Amino acid sequence: MDNGFQFIDIIFFAMIAAFLVLRLRSVLGRRDGREGSDDNFLHRTSTPEKESSAENVIPLPNQSTSTKDSFKADDDESPLSGGLAEIRAEDPGFDPEDFVSGARMAFELVLNAYSSGDTKALKPLLSNEVYSNFSQSIREREQAGETLEDTLVGIKKAEVVEAYMENSQAHVTVKLVSEQVNATRDENGDVVNGDPDIIIEVTDFWTYARDPKSRDPNWTLVATRSLD
Repeated sequence: MDNGFQFIDIIFFAMIAAFLVLRLRSVLGRRDGREGSDDNFLHRTSTPEKESSAENVIPLPNQSTSTKDSFKADDDESPLSGGLAEIRAEDPGFDPEDFVSGARMAFELVLNAYSSGDTKALKPLLSNEVYSNFSQSIREREQAGETLEDTLVGIKKAEVVEAYMENSQAHVTVKLVSEQVNATRDENGDVVNGDPDIIIEVTDFWTYARDPKSRDPNWTLVATRSLD
């Protein structure tokens, strides 16, 4: 009789174990569609579709009210409106709002790669001239035994301030007002520049270029400057 009860117990616990395995597989096997995402940026220049099949496309975030308000100049005869019209004539799918969203994401990607000294990540995002300047600065920092702590707290404002066609290249300049924490430490960990405990406001102007007729959808960062 005892052996019979033991046999029933074994069957009972086996059923429980099988149930738990199935539950674990159902949970661990789930996917949210974000695996294997790529960190390239500004691939989107036309009106976004519901889904993109390109592996290197970063989904653009939802546009904020401040971003949409940045393009009121389209209704008048300002140089910005004229420049945007020139670009749209060459690339009817160009959307300034999508571009600003991509520029926000690109700003964070480039800052992170630069502060960490990741030249491999920077190279496909920058023009040869800008990459040369960035990589030289990184080498000088490494040779001095210094490390850069550059934390992007947030982007307060991003807007297109200039757009024009030059030869076959479309150029778009974005003004980015951000809050950052910047500090440079020497090889001993002592702060030699900046302050890791203070949030500062930084205004940057980043210019991107692209041939609208090219099959390559990427925009390249061709110039940067900061408002002192």
